[in-house]
Amino acid sequence: MDNKKLTTGSGAPYYEHQDSQTVGARGPVLLQDFILQENLAHFVRERIPERIVHAKGSGAYGKFTVTHDITKYTKAKLFSQVGNSCKMFARFSTVGGEKGSADTARDPRGFALKFYTEDGNWDLVGNNTPVFFIKDAKKFPDFIHTQKRVPKTNLKSPTMMWDFWSLNPESLHQVLILMSDRGTPYGFRHMHGFGSHTFSMINENNERVWVKFHFKTKQGIKNFTNDEATKMAGENPDFAQEDLCKAIDNGDFPKWTMYMQVMTEEQAKEFRWNPFDITKVWFQGDFPLIEVGEMELNEVPVNYFAHVEQSTFSPSNLINGISFSPDKMLQGRLFSYPDAHRYRVGVNAHQLEVNRCPFAVNNYQRDGFMADSSHYQDKPNYYPNSFDDIRPDSSYKNFEYELDSNHVANFNRNENDDDHYTQPGLLYTKAMNQQDRENLVKNIIDHMRGIDGPKRDEIINRQLCHFFRANIELGMKVASGLSVNIDANMMNHSK
Repeated sequence: MDNKKLTTGSGAPYYEHQDSQTVGARGPVLLQDFILQENLAHFVRERIPERIVHAKGSGAYGKFTVTHDITKYTKAKLFSQVGNSCKMFARFSTVGGEKGSADTARDPRGFALKFYTEDGNWDLVGNNTPVFFIKDAKKFPDFIHTQKRVPKTNLKSPTMMWDFWSLNPESLHQVLILMSDRGTPYGFRHMHGFGSHTFSMINENNERVWVKFHFKTKQGIKNFTNDEATKMAGENPDFAQEDLCKAIDNGDFPKWTMYMQVMTEEQAKEFRWNPFDITKVWFQGDFPLIEVGEMELNEVPVNYFAHVEQSTFSPSNLINGISFSPDKMLQGRLFSYPDAHRYRVGVNAHQLEVNRCPFAVNNYQRDGFMADSSHYQDKPNYYPNSFDDIRPDSSYKNFEYELDSNHVANFNRNENDDDHYTQPGLLYTKAMNQQDRENLVKNIIDHMRGIDGPKRDEIINRQLCHFFRANIELGMKVASGLSVNIDANMMNHSK
């Protein structure tokens, strides 16, 4: 067969790819060697800013299939009948580490899903945990700073992590999950995923319910112990990426079953906790899991950078019949996620293959870096106009609702909602078995031993009070492991 010609970026064929143009065999390189210039200039621009969080990740394409009827809850076309399916893309990630960090680090895992539907792309951007460390997005930059590096030393710091957690008891539920073996999952195939936030669904009758999304792995839960995760970080820091790619290449396609929990607006008003608080779960005994469908990952992207690194997800990418809630963390992410992608990838990131809706996209957005006009060409860039056939469809009108209050203020996120201990206590006593509890205590002790500096004792004692409030046994075991003498004053604080 005929060979393809080697060309420049503009398509001009050239021959001299390996030797620069010089004055004599040992002379200086000429500025006119534009091939050298083009290749070097492109090379030093091959990277885009890494994600501030979720920098290290893996991704794959797959298929989502609806297996159960939920039309009484939503008018989303994807769920209009059993058997409907769509292409999807999933990206899994660690949260705090940089792009070159180890896959097995103790960290939550991102669980971001993109469904390519006929009503647009739906992004469900969650984690492998049903809760989070904080309940208001205003606190997010401060929290993430504690998970990154100390500005002076550029080192990770258990001191600032535990300082922040001990000063924010709302973090306790997620801290216990993080410090358990669930904080070091065995790759991405063996962990559950959660939308984490409370979302809403609206049906054909314009009735709204609150929902939470769950994805249960069909491969079974499997975690590393702390020692195994540390060992694997040295042996193969890309373990999770390799595990995912190998499984798909071998035809062992990973699958998850999608479920949801449903809470009516009336139930939300009577719920023991704020149903929009991401530091809390809805008990499945009260709000049972409803099976929805199955997702299967079956295709490794042909180019990691183009598809996984340039993929963008945002909870603001919603489809008709699925909407948001007053969850303060979700409300903040509706802005911050698309804003992060406009900075990192560019204002036209949605035109890239991995992010592009494969169905109709008709709007009046134009120009900006890397604009591709192949779709809109010379069509008008304003509305209304007399020339195109784009018309708003009234069947997609937003759900209208009344708010409970018209009083504007900076409300204390914990006022009348400061029970940070009941659910962590139940996690310890009910959700974990004896081995889970032993590993949790050991992991906490090992991690808290890294706290140092003049505030060491103050931070440790403050955090111990939170452990005691959740469960006396947990507090006693951690205190003992850290050689802290328990006095009556500390016990009183824990009541």
